[in-house]
Amino acid sequence: QVQLVESGGGLVQAGGSLRLSCAVSGSSFSVNNMGWYRQAPGKQRDEIAGISRSGSTTYADSVKGRFFISGNNDLNTIYLQMNNLKPEDTAVYYCNGKVVLYMGARAREYWGQGIQVTVSS
Repeated sequence: QVQLVESGGGLVQAGGSLRLSCAVSGSSFSVNNMGWYRQAPGKQRDEIAGISRSGSTTYADSVKGRFFISGNNDLNTIYLQMNNLKPEDTAVYYCNGKVVLYMGARAREYWGQGIQVTVSS
């Protein structure tokens, strides 16, 4: 049973930094892509950063230059370094992964349980 487990959220003042982690647990063949999404109250869940097995990264305009996604070579663990946090970054952050369970299988999508990040002004 594959699970994505997030850690590192919490409360921080505006201008501060936090680092989120996401670890893939359980048996899998490979992890193709990983990403971070966030959902503020009353809003839809949006992708804010992504990373591929080749190491290429993408960012939403709202976090570009402030947030940085990284991961180990297998993408079994990824991180989101969040700098210069703003009150509008307050949301539940979710880890997302495209995981191949065995050779020849199609990738399946998995979500973490979500972790709260609150930025006070």
